[in-house]
Amino acid sequence: MPGPTGLSSADAGDDFLRARRKQAFARLTRRLQGGPDVGAILPFDEVVAALGRTGERDAGLQTIDLDTIAGTVGRTQAGFDRAFRPTTPAVRVRWERIAKIMREGGSLPPISVYQVGDVYFVRDGHHRVSVARALGRDAIDASVVEVVTRVGADHRLTLADLPRKSHERLFRERVPLAPERAARVVLSDALRYGALAEGVEAWAFRAQQTRPDVLDREDAAALWFATEFEPVVAMIVEAGLRGGGTEADAYLEVGCERYRLALTHEWSPELLERVRRER
Repeated sequence: MPGPTGLSSADAGDDFLRARRKQAFARLTRRLQGGPDVGAILPFDEVVAALGRTGERDAGLQTIDLDTIAGTVGRTQAGFDRAFRPTTPAVRVRWERIAKIMREGGSLPPISVYQVGDVYFVRDGHHRVSVARALGRDAIDASVVEVVTRVGADHRLTLADLPRKSHERLFRERVPLAPERAARVVLSDALRYGALAEGVEAWAFRAQQTRPDVLDREDAAALWFATEFEPVVAMIVEAGLRGGGTEADAYLEVGCERYRLALTHEWSPELLERVRRER
């Protein structure tokens, strides 16, 4: 990959300075715009703690998009931002050495990453990712270990999202639904997951009083979904009370209105009609 000078060492130095300028400009732009720092690299341990780690598997060697790599493993001061632009001159010597190899067409070993949802976290190969991005490459070979979590993550995940993800993760632990059912119980406001979990647990306590067997969390969650959530959502939709949110949004909102108006946990078409009139 020839550069402006034709000398790989000199061009590698220019590459580094250009990447540093881009990082400084992006940082200044975010500062002037205010708001959360979406450019911060994601720390693997904090993300997994928020999402709830349940297992992992070796996914083997893959070619992954560089744009999907946004985090680091075990390096609180990685020396790179979320886009893997260098944030410090301390990484320059190694960075330029790798840039020189890439410019000359030399081979480098695959990087090593953890995959969490749609996001990849670098275990080994931070400089290789940074250089590849700076040189305009789209993909890189990686040895991938997939980490399974209770709550998923997509490429838009930021540090500011982690507290809300923790609320959702706690709900998934308290109400452990099968994946296809859990996908339907989603709240627009993650801060309301605690209220929904308390409601489900209260429902399970009442259901337990009429049963000879003991309900564990999995059984209670499945029973709640099949005999409470699903039929009630159908009634809400039929009554025209769904609104513009999710099914779970409607279930929680209408449930609160029902109890406020009638001080009951029971559902009926008459009660739903009363809720509709009062809204």
